[in-house]
Amino acid sequence: MLVSIGVTEDAASGRAARPGDTAGVSSNPPSDTRLPVFVITGTSGAGKGTLERALLAHLPELELAVSATTRDRRPGEVDGREYHFISNADFDERLDAEEFLEWVEFPWGQRSGTLRSEIDRISDSGRVPLLDLEPDGAIRVKKRVPNSVTIFVSAPTFAENERRLRARATESEGEIDERLDLARKQLEQADDFDHEVVNDDLERAVEEISAIVRGRLADAGTMSEP
Repeated sequence: MLVSIGVTEDAASGRAARPGDTAGVSSNPPSDTRLPVFVITGTSGAGKGTLERALLAHLPELELAVSATTRDRRPGEVDGREYHFISNADFDERLDAEEFLEWVEFPWGQRSGTLRSEIDRISDSGRVPLLDLEPDGAIRVKKRVPNSVTIFVSAPTFAENERRLRARATESEGEIDERLDLARKQLEQADDFDHEVVNDDLERAVEEISAIVRGRLADAGTMSEP
């Protein structure tokens, strides 16, 4: 196994989390601290999803851990690809069973989290997990998983962040405002992460993150031959 996973007392109790108030990984050390675990984080509208898809195409060693969410499926999304779409009742059952690595409830009502089974599946396949987490969740993983590598992705300006968020037209006006308020707070956390990448140009940003990942995988002896 790549990491030893558990949940905190908050997750087991089912206490509602606020954004970033996650049920994190166990305080037990990972079973193999030599291997890296990569975490992409940042604000809504920073372009994380596009970057991750390009990164996965560059680096076959990585596999994205698919999060579980209670939000409605958007047009074009496939269950098990973008997210595991589950009901609130199912989410509660999984919380009670301590199946989450981390989870969060947003002000607009949805809950999302990373299932332990996703990490197990990726690790058992011989690949390296790539996690897409909210900033506070990423900080928890950074503190408790010594081999984690956290990368904060931001848009070049807040105005551009807002433009991208509105352009995707997947949220209501009220939810957009809530996401923007949250983004302002999350940008203040950028210095808490191992790396910050400004997504001003997709190709350049992908190359920057690829260099970070390749360097860490090479150090760990897990890079495949080109």
